[in-house]
Amino acid sequence: MKKTLLDETLPSYRANLHCHSTISDGKKTPEELKAYYNAHGYSAVAFTDHEAFIPHNDLTDDGFVALNAYEIDANDPSGSHKTCHICLVALEPDNDLDIFYHRTDYFWGNCEGWRDRVHFDPDAPDYERVYSHEGINDIISRAREAGFFVTYNHPTWSLESYPEYSGYKGMHAMEITNYGCVVEGYDDDNGHAYDDMLRGGERIFCISTDDNHNWQPDGSPRCDSFGGYVMISAPELSYRALTSALESGSFYSSTGTCTHVGPEIHSLVWEDGKVTIKTSPARTIALIPCTRSNQLAAAADGETITEATFTLRPDETWFRLVVTDREGYKAYTNAYFCDEMK
Repeated sequence: MKKTLLDETLPSYRANLHCHSTISDGKKTPEELKAYYNAHGYSAVAFTDHEAFIPHNDLTDDGFVALNAYEIDANDPSGSHKTCHICLVALEPDNDLDIFYHRTDYFWGNCEGWRDRVHFDPDAPDYERVYSHEGINDIISRAREAGFFVTYNHPTWSLESYPEYSGYKGMHAMEITNYGCVVEGYDDDNGHAYDDMLRGGERIFCISTDDNHNWQPDGSPRCDSFGGYVMISAPELSYRALTSALESGSFYSSTGTCTHVGPEIHSLVWEDGKVTIKTSPARTIALIPCTRSNQLAAAADGETITEATFTLRPDETWFRLVVTDREGYKAYTNAYFCDEMK
């Protein structure tokens, strides 16, 4: 049986799903960020300012979609500095209700100045965050029920490892790379964490993000824009078309820099136990399955490859692929589950 996993006939839209503006602790206004990202080939940005859930529908036009979102956190009170950060992207453009609002806590810095712009249910009690598996999972489940795409962010920067993230359940996606953390010196290339979650039974996607704050000059080695993004396959550039594609996993992630566009995945097809991927010129293409049976297609020195076919073992339950270009930048597919290929 043949199944198209990434459809090369659909338009592809570049998006940053983790972004901070002057509404919280970023240095560019939402309007400046729209112009900045649009000029670099981006069709969408999720404005995930800390705590303040502020819609930006006024920034959406024929060539750009502003996704309404925010980032919240729960911190370990023991003094370990561990924290869990979660981004919430509204699936519908008219969803503007902050379901985690607290009348006195959590707002800080520039976010505090936007408190009176946040829409919340005045009859609901203040939401108290708890740093525990139960507390984080309550945030995830409430957010999903309220119509948000839920992502788990930068486990390395957050000082979280297997004992913490293995207990988080029900998110849509986790950050396999966070470029803003990487340019600050953190090893937030989190393929191992993604695999841990998959082996633990989670059927989730992976995303690359900027988590940009733009504290450094544009174009500097520490510029935190344009290094982590998703390429969304959707029939049109509209709010709901993009969020529907996110829900269904119709996207892949890639990494680069402000001067280097990362690897591209043109198509991905499953047929009769084999998966075929077509890409931009790459140094290697790796199949990462659930067992210890990784496979690698590699170019000879000075050459590149643009296609590979891998055969899955009968006992494999899931797989994902990683494409690496000659400069070392990577593109990641989501994980795909063999029982869903029928």
